[in-house]
Amino acid sequence: MSGVGLIMAIIIGILAGWIAEKVMKRNHGLLTNLVVGVVGAFLGAFIAGMLNISFGGILGSLLVATAGAILLLFLLGLFQGRRGVLR
Repeated sequence: MSGVGLIMAIIIGILAGWIAEKVMKRNHGLLTNLVVGVVGAFLGAFIAGMLNISFGGILGSLLVATAGAILLLFLLGLFQGRRGVLR
């Protein structure tokens, strides 16, 4: 999360995790939303960097974190689905 402080990064992580949770129709708690949002922010920033997409500020950080969190939940859903099939 480029250019935001620690407290704002936590708030952005919670918001991104919450938005991703709603988009993916999941039901998690506040702590899980924070973890998904922060990990999603790193994933989103990595992918944006690979694609040469620049972002900045609170809104840019929120958009990238949310996109990364949605991707993270999607990928986790794929692995959970496979685990269910193998049982």
